[in-house]
Amino acid sequence: MTQNDYVLSEFYKIITPNKVELFEKIAAQRSKHMIIALENIQQDHNASAVMRSMDCLGFQELHLIEKNNRYEFQRDIALGAARWLDVIQHQQEPEPVLDCIKHLRQNGYRIVATTPHKDAYQPQNLPLNEPFALFFGAEKHGISAELVKEADYFVKIPMHGFTESYNVSVSAAILMSAVRTRMIQENLPFILSQEAQTELKISWCEKILNGGPALAEKYRLEFQKDF
Repeated sequence: MTQNDYVLSEFYKIITPNKVELFEKIAAQRSKHMIIALENIQQDHNASAVMRSMDCLGFQELHLIEKNNRYEFQRDIALGAARWLDVIQHQQEPEPVLDCIKHLRQNGYRIVATTPHKDAYQPQNLPLNEPFALFFGAEKHGISAELVKEADYFVKIPMHGFTESYNVSVSAAILMSAVRTRMIQENLPFILSQEAQTELKISWCEKILNGGPALAEKYRLEFQKDF
């Protein structure tokens, strides 16, 4: 038994059986093979809607690049989704987008920018073999010049009407759904490892219990003493 296995087993003794069942079921469907990054989104409800879609579609990690705007999560739209996601905020000046890209590249992610203006991949042929971060730009102006320069490749959603593009939250939902469907069809190993799932379930337990992080530390000390 590892330390994390012990910590989770102790948490499972004090949370409800229903929560245990949910955590086991949902963690087994979570993925960080594709993560989402939002660059300077101006409408808080759009970021919250993206979170809701991420939770529904099983994508765990969101990066918020906040150069000119700070986010206020809209709880009635997100429906608590932020509680279950890993949300990482980038506010380092002068260019938080470069800070975010550096962080992602150091963790093995390719950078994929969404834009209707570039010769780009479409959902059906977007390369999925390597982990990648899917970036969405601000509602009015799209992705920044820095992101255009730094992106490894681009993706667009085909349009068939007069309007140039979808709302950012709709675009995110369409692409996330298409990517997950392809990952399943192509039998890609996109689900979190067992070790990562255990870490995620511990973090969820910490969030739903008063003093959760302190309890986790207590259990870790017990493990070190007894094992």
